[in-house]
Amino acid sequence: MIVVAGEALIDLVPGARGDALAPLLPARGGGPYNTAVALGRLGADVAFCSRISTDAFGESLVERLREENVSTALLQRGPEPTSLAVASLGADGSASYAFHVAECADRLFLTPSQLPSSVSALSFGTCSLVLEPGASGYEELMRREAARGVFVALDPNIRAGLIADPDAYRARFRSWLPHVTLLKLSEEDADWLGPDLPGWLAAGPAAVVLTRGAKGLTAFTAHGEFSVPGVPVTVADTIGAGDTVNAALLHALSRRDLLSREAVASLPADAWHSLLTYAAHAAALTCAKPGAEPPYAAELPPV
Repeated sequence: MIVVAGEALIDLVPGARGDALAPLLPARGGGPYNTAVALGRLGADVAFCSRISTDAFGESLVERLREENVSTALLQRGPEPTSLAVASLGADGSASYAFHVAECADRLFLTPSQLPSSVSALSFGTCSLVLEPGASGYEELMRREAARGVFVALDPNIRAGLIADPDAYRARFRSWLPHVTLLKLSEEDADWLGPDLPGWLAAGPAAVVLTRGAKGLTAFTAHGEFSVPGVPVTVADTIGAGDTVNAALLHALSRRDLLSREAVASLPADAWHSLLTYAAHAAALTCAKPGAEPPYAAELPPV
């Protein structure tokens, strides 16, 4: 089982690009939530670990998880409101966000006493590792499960507007790396965190995967650098594309029985080419649809 840990929220997405006063359409989202949904659509055995409101938005978030075959057994619930993210779409479909997260349900996440013994991988990222007190709960879960040998994937998915002390966050990010098996981040994330990709790799991850938008994906390991081009597509928007990359990589590694530090560290060039091409294809299909709508397994080549 792959467990995705982190926030679920409601994206308020404008109905038209470049118009600040366009009607806002609610859509279920959050980086970890999107990753869990994408894994469910790809056919993975997946559970979502989070704290979700009991309000109407929260009920809708949980309903979708069940519809997409994502286990809700690890969910915590609370009466506080659901977090909101107001999206702005650029002319190229790229999205930026303003967040409304004060006193919301997902900030009160508590570290579960244990995870099922069947858990083979644990994925983290985005707002959940920034907003306290929940961030410390997720961090505790990361460290504990990594110590018992669980494969840990991290996508920092930087939302700079939520980070009050950038230097403190960068130091905290570096403290996670010894516990991380697979680090995935965008070029924008890497620029914000600082130009130290070799240092991040040396700190612990078996591989670092960099998403480069339409230019494709690149994986860095101790044995070399492996790249694939992007898949051409007419872009509706880029919402959820990076989350789909997370899911596609985890699903492909799981299907090939490669969810271990040793396996990822020793992957040959042809295996990386196959994995990255699969993830690039999945991300392109997500970009072709408005909102975070990842593809189903039948839309992709065999993994």
